[in-house]
Amino acid sequence: MLNIKNLTKKYGDLTAVNELNLEISKGEFFGLLGPNGAGKSTTIRMISTLTPKTSGEIVINNKSMDRNLQEVKMKIGVVPQGNNLEVEMTAWENLELHGRLYKMPKDIRSKRIQELLEFTELTDRKDEIVKGYSGGMKRKLMIARALMHNPDLLLLDEPTVGLDATARRKMWDLLKRLKDKGLTVLLTTHYIEEAEVLCDRVGLIYGGTLIELDSPKKLIAKVGKYTVEYFENGETKEEFFETREEASAFASKLEESVNIRPANLEDVFIKLTNRRVEA
Repeated sequence: MLNIKNLTKKYGDLTAVNELNLEISKGEFFGLLGPNGAGKSTTIRMISTLTPKTSGEIVINNKSMDRNLQEVKMKIGVVPQGNNLEVEMTAWENLELHGRLYKMPKDIRSKRIQELLEFTELTDRKDEIVKGYSGGMKRKLMIARALMHNPDLLLLDEPTVGLDATARRKMWDLLKRLKDKGLTVLLTTHYIEEAEVLCDRVGLIYGGTLIELDSPKKLIAKVGKYTVEYFENGETKEEFFETREEASAFASKLEESVNIRPANLEDVFIKLTNRRVEA
């Protein structure tokens, strides 16, 4: 579905994305995980044609973006990190506008709006001005808008940023339903649990470079199943073990307070880069 070859973006002497190579299969829910400034959003913006690439190639459904720009753009749905809804319009009007921009026939447009409002659980609020929506409702509407023209590829750039824990969980339920429908999704996030819950595969990106790529389960297995966290000489340290017995044996030798827990993707990132995935 999506094939990225040596994709690079430079801003003067700064390399935001460095020769990124990535293949995402049809129906796959793929996550780019990394801290702010790692190159996640820049990658999304290049794929969505909002930011011109410096070099490399982007191919969607066997169509090169360089030679089939308009056709490729029709296959992409984008949910940006920032809210760009028409807040003085209703939910219905936002979707209606998007459908008209994509030249959807009136009867198909109306049916699609009804389907998406039901899917995002916004039907009862469809005639309300968007300005009065909660953050979670606005995010849902942005996803509905991105799906309006039936794209082959959905790009989600930090879709739950700024949401509280309850709204984030509800958003995950919506994204899981998209996953069940078999839509191809590229998600960027710095939330560890989000990537673990939603993604079939995860790419860890740091300094514009893809440093590791695999399923969350296999990535975690590379560091060890259990993590021992302890505080020593003014900083938190981690050690990784295959069994809880090994972790407990190590922890018993420490005088400081310790925490033994299952390993996660953040542990993988720490071990590979010595930096936490954080906002």
